Amino acid sequence: MAGKLYIVPTPVGNLDDMTPRAVEVLKQVSLILAEDTRTSSVVMKHFGIATPMRAHHKFNEHETLPSIIESLKAGEVIALVSDAGTPGISDPGFLIARECRRHGIEVETLPGATAFVPALVNSGLPCERFTFEGFLPQKKGRTTRLEELKTQQRTMIFYESPLRLLKTLQQLADSFGLEREASVSREISKLHNTTHNGTLGELIDYFSANAPRGEIVIVVAGCEPPHSGKVDKYAQFKQTHIKQHSNEED
Repeated sequence: MAGKLYIVPTPVGNLDDMTPRAVEVLKQVSLILAEDTRTSSVVMKHFGIATPMRAHHKFNEHETLPSIIESLKAGEVIALVSDAGTPGISDPGFLIARECRRHGIEVETLPGATAFVPALVNSGLPCERFTFEGFLPQKKGRTTRLEELKTQQRTMIFYESPLRLLKTLQQLADSFGLEREASVSREISKLHNTTHNGTLGELIDYFSANAPRGEIVIVVAGCEPPHSGKVDKYAQFKQTHIKQHSNEED
């Protein structure tokens, strides 16, 4: 009988955000695949999880994947964690989930922490429709991608490092305009969790004077939809009715 892969979110900052179910799953599986075993060992030690761990990250996942799939096909139950948040969201996870699907191996992803959801809600920008962009390309394709997003009407979410935040805000302003509404959240769920709202221009001014620290989530408003050109029949009716009424009085 085929085994099972659990994809288990871990806290993005505050360890109290770890769910009891996540702890229980990590205790019961036979192996934990961790993006960085040193980072994950802090979480495991805190919750008394003694399950063996093996490194599984973007630099070795192509090499380790075949043996992991074979273990799962043989009936082993394995969990995948990243350094923080939900694996697969700007972290390793997609390849192994895809291979499990191809081989008919059950995958169950537990609900849990991810940084962009609180940042999106904190931003005060529309949440009902959004696009998650993660990290923009570092060099090649970066300008092209920003130009493609210029007419995006949905709220946009980006991850960024504190060292590149100011440059990225300036590039966003170059493409979207200084008056585009945005927010910057840092250190989600941690002690110094903060969100700064304003236009891209205002955020550039603020972070030019205040160097950011910690993990960063940028949320940017979508562009205003173009005028549809549709005639407002109700307004047209009112205007005609008023004009006719005025003529009758004359």
